[in-house]
Amino acid sequence: MSNSVDITIIGAGVIGLALAAEVTRRGRSVYVLEKNETFGRESSSRNSGVIHAGIYYPEGSLKAGLCVEGNRMMYETCERYGIPHRRTGKLIVAVNNNEIAQLESLLDNGLRNGVEGLRMVSRRELKSLEPEVEGVAALFSPTTGVMDAHALMRYFLSMVQDAGAHIAFNTEVVAVERAVDGYRVSIKDEAGRFSIESEIVINCAGLNSDKIAAMADIDIDAAGYRLHYCKGEYFNVSGGKSKLISHLVYPVPLPKITGVGIHATLDMDGRMLLGPSAKYVDKVDYAIDDRNQQLFYESVKPFLPFIEYEDLSPEMAGVRPKLQGPGEDIRDFIIREEGDKGLFGFINLIGIESPGLTASPSIAKLVAAIVDGIL
Repeated sequence: MSNSVDITIIGAGVIGLALAAEVTRRGRSVYVLEKNETFGRESSSRNSGVIHAGIYYPEGSLKAGLCVEGNRMMYETCERYGIPHRRTGKLIVAVNNNEIAQLESLLDNGLRNGVEGLRMVSRRELKSLEPEVEGVAALFSPTTGVMDAHALMRYFLSMVQDAGAHIAFNTEVVAVERAVDGYRVSIKDEAGRFSIESEIVINCAGLNSDKIAAMADIDIDAAGYRLHYCKGEYFNVSGGKSKLISHLVYPVPLPKITGVGIHATLDMDGRMLLGPSAKYVDKVDYAIDDRNQQLFYESVKPFLPFIEYEDLSPEMAGVRPKLQGPGEDIRDFIIREEGDKGLFGFINLIGIESPGLTASPSIAKLVAAIVDGIL
């Protein structure tokens, strides 16, 4: 590795790789630093791979705008480069008449966000679309789908490597300091500790992005950057019942919830997964608590009546880097260059949870434009 570079990207999850692919296309010298042994080992690979439409997020938020743009860009990327995906469509199901008003509110919000094709469906149409799903009405989103997140990351990685960028795995950032022409990034790997000089530093460290911001002398509590870890578990559905649905099927979300509720998705192999749940935790932990099987069963039984308790088996768990604490209102992504904090050329991406996978191409485009204004 050289000791000088234009751009250092911290983190090789889907956001870091998408951004590296974008900026290397523009002829910049780039290092990508990843503390794990390979790419995408944390939030980027521990999710359901859904291509979101942009229904839930507040109008005018980064989450809404980047999701809607990212949805379109993601399908284009998948189709052009042969990344496995399916445009399954999604149904948000009201199980009683009291929930219909919430569906109408989601419809209105989604349309304001620019989501295409959203419409309400009656019980009769719901039954024609999904005979085994129970509900009185539903909101249909035709642009929701699923994709192979690992294949997407491999595609971004190949772009980065073909452009000559250097990706260092098993390389942990231990300090970020101001230097004469940018930043001195101290790193530790198997060979020891050394530093590189970088004009721009982009913090894409996911679950550790608040810690990287703190290394750059940002008061993360005063800035509102401190993350809360939110664990989500998944259970799979056995017994051939995966073939009983063809769309993604979601409940109506509760107010101020941490996620959108335990729902049914289909992976690229056609298996049905239920999840994720949402529980705030103090540390990153990917163990699954078998005792939560009852919670999953009870959560989906009202709209998926064919599911039985014994159909469920533990699948995986992930941890989301949330800015929103327990019981708090939804928080938007933080994507900003920190020049007003005396850190010109230091770009933070913090709290990039769902819909981060969907929005990865549009986030990369946005941040690359910020970089263009600096270099």
